[in-house]
Amino acid sequence: MSVVETITPIEYPESDGRPLGETDIHINWMIRVLQLLQHRYVGMRVYIACDLLVYYEEGNPSRFVVPDNFIVLDCEPGERRVYKIWEEGKSPNVAFEITSKSTRKEDTSHKPDLYARIGVRELFLYDPTSEYMATPLQGFRLQGKKYQPIVADSAGVLECQELGIGLHLIDGQLVMHDIQTGDVLRTGQEAAIEMANEAAKQRAAAEAVAAEAAKQRAAAEVVASEAAKQRDAAEARAESESQARRAAEDELASLRKELERRNRKE
Repeated sequence: MSVVETITPIEYPESDGRPLGETDIHINWMIRVLQLLQHRYVGMRVYIACDLLVYYEEGNPSRFVVPDNFIVLDCEPGERRVYKIWEEGKSPNVAFEITSKSTRKEDTSHKPDLYARIGVRELFLYDPTSEYMATPLQGFRLQGKKYQPIVADSAGVLECQELGIGLHLIDGQLVMHDIQTGDVLRTGQEAAIEMANEAAKQRAAAEAVAAEAAKQRAAAEVVASEAAKQRDAAEARAESESQARRAAEDELASLRKELERRNRKE
């Protein structure tokens, strides 16, 4: 009698039981980074996630990490419940951590070591409150098996080579821009508002041009009307002078006939 062994599938939980973020500001920044990257790579073969469990050891559900945000290039987009590196065939290219009071130690020590071990090429830490890290924006690039700090340029910009973007702070707020074009990254909503504003400006400019053309056309019509009046007046004067001349000529002819008649009588 044979015994059929039943293999129980390994369950990979979809939650680590922790909240999305510590405060509204941290949650909002996690969502903002997600939306900035989503709009930049819309329609492209890129996977972007926020607060998703990344499993890095097949068969061991305890081996996972939860980046605040991460992006995987040359990876099929679409919704996932978890991200399994062995199934996807690659680790995230870049991870972002929005540092808070409760995550500072993990963000600056445990996670960087783990990210380096699983091959995340670049890591960026951002403290939106500037309270928990001496340098509110920090970047690291994998060199061999360890991270090395990314040195900011003279303008304070950290370059993310994997994504071709620059990161810097303006009044403590994280700003990202395209290295090649210099264009600041926008969310889809911000881009739509910007396009609507630009369309409104162009429409207003077109209306101003049309209004100016209408003014010029009205002025030209006034000039044409005045010229027509002057022409009519000139024609009327000419006709009047012509009539007066004909009347004078008729009077002169009449006088000549009268003179000739008198001369014949005499």
